[in-house]
Amino acid sequence: MYNIGIDMGGTVVKAGLTQDGKVIGFKSFEVASKSIAPNLLLIEHAVDGLLLENGVAASQLSGIGLAFPGIVNPLNNAILSTLGKYDDARETDFTAWAKRRWNIPLRMDNDARAAVLGEWKYGAGRGYDNVVMMTLGTGIGTGVVIDGRPLYGKHFQAGSLGGHFVVDYRGRKCSCGNEGCVEALSSSAFLPQIIREDDRLSEACRRQAESYDFNRLFTLRRSGDADAVAICNRCMDIWAAGIVSYIHAYDPEIVILGGGVMRSGDVILPYLQQRVDSRAWCPSGKVRLTASELGGNAAILGAMSLI
Repeated sequence: MYNIGIDMGGTVVKAGLTQDGKVIGFKSFEVASKSIAPNLLLIEHAVDGLLLENGVAASQLSGIGLAFPGIVNPLNNAILSTLGKYDDARETDFTAWAKRRWNIPLRMDNDARAAVLGEWKYGAGRGYDNVVMMTLGTGIGTGVVIDGRPLYGKHFQAGSLGGHFVVDYRGRKCSCGNEGCVEALSSSAFLPQIIREDDRLSEACRRQAESYDFNRLFTLRRSGDADAVAICNRCMDIWAAGIVSYIHAYDPEIVILGGGVMRSGDVILPYLQQRVDSRAWCPSGKVRLTASELGGNAAILGAMSLI
């Protein structure tokens, strides 16, 4: 039997055909709209394409797992809250959609929680009972496994709001309504604002704020560019502060770093490990930081595992 895993990111949607815990077919596309309906049509085309290309019939599917960027009630596949991404998804019946389109069951969960499930079952978190994963993407998300069980809480938001831990109570206003969140101070979505508002940077850099992404910045940092060094180090300091808070809150054995920013993991991991080692209160021993093993497939495989 086969499964489908869908990772609905803020800018890119990924679809995977999976079997035996492995992705055997993959498609991705840029988000068509902030509305859910046009993207569901693209998902349908992607899934149908995966089935056709791999010679798999819909009747061979066990189900579809959906990783969604918001607070999700996984018991009834309901979207409880969103932050400017697919806000109309709260009125969408995803279970009926999967049933109507392929006659298969659907399970869904928060995207960062799905990512940690994927790494815990199939990637860098295998063999550990206490895991935190921090995903650095358009926003910043976290997922947590404690004592061999994914963390949910009373309202299904425990462990998944690490991007909204406050590290500077006088800091920038976040999309969640709070101030000084990890996400507001160091995520890709806020990067242009981060650059424009930093008066330590050159005027030329601040004027071109919209042209930078983390891949370009870390490339420039390697060459010694002063502006890039300042921006990257500031964001890494925020990520480290967040990780220290996760360690104090969840007491993990390992912290996994994922997301597209980790293409510069050779720079990021040593920097964060040193900062975290010097700041986290860990009398039983230092907590190891490591990069995701599954990369972009983590949430796909985690969503698949929900079925």
